[in-house]
Amino acid sequence: MLVRLIAVGRGMPAWVAAGFNEYAGRLPTDCRLELVEVTAQRRGKRQDTTRAMHEECTRLRAAVPKGAWTIALDEGGRPWSTRQLAAELARWRQEESHVALLVGGSDGLDPACREQARQVWSLSSLTLPHMLVRVVIAEQIYRAWTVVAGHPYHRD
Repeated sequence: MLVRLIAVGRGMPAWVAAGFNEYAGRLPTDCRLELVEVTAQRRGKRQDTTRAMHEECTRLRAAVPKGAWTIALDEGGRPWSTRQLAAELARWRQEESHVALLVGGSDGLDPACREQARQVWSLSSLTLPHMLVRVVIAEQIYRAWTVVAGHPYHRD
């Protein structure tokens, strides 16, 4: 199974790549996690935010593998506990060959991306920096895998 984290924004600080790669590298080959960055729409003083978000959504959707189970990350989505995420991961591993996690840009995720996703997941009711979201997702996917695998990383 391949989990593809598709996120708006490029050129993140080195700590973001290091954190993401640390956890993604811990996963076994049958549960790979990869990051795909799409270009953020340029914003100016007169930029239409709605149009910018739409353009970013178009780029995100273009990076989704055909037939992938698509999950939009949005603060208005459903929060999952670690055990719930582990159950989702176990299901994905059984039923899906590709999973795509969509992370919007600085203004969030376009409603069209949320509506077309099969699930909407909220990491937190807090607003998290997009850089940090990449690391948090990688760690949480790894943590969920350890729950499924019976590895002692996660402690209840």
